[in-house]
Amino acid sequence: MLDYMSLTKKLAIVGISLFLGACQSMMTGEKPLVAQRVAWEHVTPGCTGEPCPLVNIDTLRFAQEPQLNPLIERALLRMTTDAPDAPLPASLESYEKDFLVRAEPGWKTYLQAKLREQHDQMVIIELSSYLATGGAHGMPGRGFINYDRDQHKALTLKDMLKPGTEDAFWHLAEQAHQRWLKANKLDQDPEYVKTWPFARTENIALLKKSVLLKYDVYTLAPYSSGHVPLTIPYSQLGAILKPEYMPASQ
Repeated sequence: MLDYMSLTKKLAIVGISLFLGACQSMMTGEKPLVAQRVAWEHVTPGCTGEPCPLVNIDTLRFAQEPQLNPLIERALLRMTTDAPDAPLPASLESYEKDFLVRAEPGWKTYLQAKLREQHDQMVIIELSSYLATGGAHGMPGRGFINYDRDQHKALTLKDMLKPGTEDAFWHLAEQAHQRWLKANKLDQDPEYVKTWPFARTENIALLKKSVLLKYDVYTLAPYSSGHVPLTIPYSQLGAILKPEYMPASQ
């Protein structure tokens, strides 16, 4: 009887442990979300051949996390404006309609959202844009959404960092910039360093292996350099990043 009772207790403990483990897995969002791609491309009605004005939309929908969908659309719409306080189009469809009405021959606009990574409770969406309205080349844009599935919200930098550590975070980012300059042998060019000094960015992604900062063109480098990427290893962020945003693999 004692052996039977002991076995029963052990099985109960194992059952509780498995239950708690399953709950924790659900809470931390370990089961990946399934993304549905929604894409279309249209030209000005009645236009044939080149160079017809064109709108290309390539975005995502998440049935399991409906709160994420309007965040993606709003972020893409924000990339269509030139000023942070400019009014946003009502929807991607209305943006397309208005663009094609006013577009001149050869104008093109591309908006894309792609699933960059999923880890722990985080879903990282990378946003891309490209607008060509004449000139030597179009203007590309980049952005990120760091979506916390536990809180059902997109994180700001303030949400990610421990209180009072923002300056320390940007100091690490500046060190990452120095590493980038050195790796590209640009630190040896005083004129380049003077012309393209370090700057802050809103394009930050909590990836699994490191924190990524991706800069818009003309911010840290000429157009030809594209979107300059800087990375900060998590090993440097222990006293800066909130514990819940430190990947479990670190």
